[in-house]
Amino acid sequence: MASDSSHRRPDSPRVWCNMTMPDALVEQLRRGIGVGGGELVLATKTFASNLSPGESDPQIKTCDVAFGQPDPRDVIESPRVVWVHINTAGYTRYDDDRFREAIRARRGIATNSSDVYSEPCAQHLVAFMMARARALPAALESFRERAWNYEPLRRAQRVVAGDNAVIVGYGAIGQRLAQILLALRVSVVAIRRNMRGDEAVPTYNFDRLDEALSIADHVFNTLPSAAGTRELFDAQTFERTKRGAVFYNVGRGDTVDQGALRNALQSNHLAAAYLDVTTPEPLPPDDPLWTTPNVYITPHVGGGVQDEQQRLVAHFLDNFTRWRTGQPVVNRIV
Repeated sequence: MASDSSHRRPDSPRVWCNMTMPDALVEQLRRGIGVGGGELVLATKTFASNLSPGESDPQIKTCDVAFGQPDPRDVIESPRVVWVHINTAGYTRYDDDRFREAIRARRGIATNSSDVYSEPCAQHLVAFMMARARALPAALESFRERAWNYEPLRRAQRVVAGDNAVIVGYGAIGQRLAQILLALRVSVVAIRRNMRGDEAVPTYNFDRLDEALSIADHVFNTLPSAAGTRELFDAQTFERTKRGAVFYNVGRGDTVDQGALRNALQSNHLAAAYLDVTTPEPLPPDDPLWTTPNVYITPHVGGGVQDEQQRLVAHFLDNFTRWRTGQPVVNRIV
């Protein structure tokens, strides 16, 4: 693997972290950093959920590396931070010119944790798809009613082999999703903003989104929240989607006009929607999405996995080793 000597790497890096973790995991992180000649500095206030935006902490300005959810202004104003490793896949708060310029001015980098969340998020989307194909929601209702609805449930069963799918947003999650769909013999195309040339499925720019939507039985949205993605899925987009398609969202809620989504479902243009993210979050109990026909919602748990914190720490320490030894880091965003 080629080395990367362009980044500034202090000899004895101080690593700031604002994740709440069990003591044993803190010690594992401390030891891993220590092997690389570094020192762990825990934030004044830590947070158990990585969906929390964190808080400003003056200690970060004495550190070289930030792991977790640092306050973007702290990073910008710090004279010392040269690497930020975010413990989420999404990085909306850091998708800012001032943040990028500050990092680059110090010959630094920023990375996220996409590799930690690609597998659970992809499996969550496939679970959504297979639950519908195998009529599991209807079967669950029969179970609750203690009804043996053999004939209607058997007739409702189908397989997904031969279906067409479009993945909108072909990052780590989309790439893993494509692998699973191909194994199920689903035909897959992807849409992404910047083509790399090494995509494993036919991949197009957004100017061909309408074409892809017009033939897709399954529309998978894995887009992050960004200026160019807000309400990308609006009334016009849904109108151009194949009638009877199923829409899935594990990206961010604000990429969807939820009023337009409800209209598309109520008119039966879309057959169903499976959502792991909404706007706002938590979704208020009186929001009409809860009672819209054929909508199924999970509470932003698509990236969840029982050993999530251990995976986050392992991912960071792997990148820490790469960074310290001049190897290319993974999940780089700046």
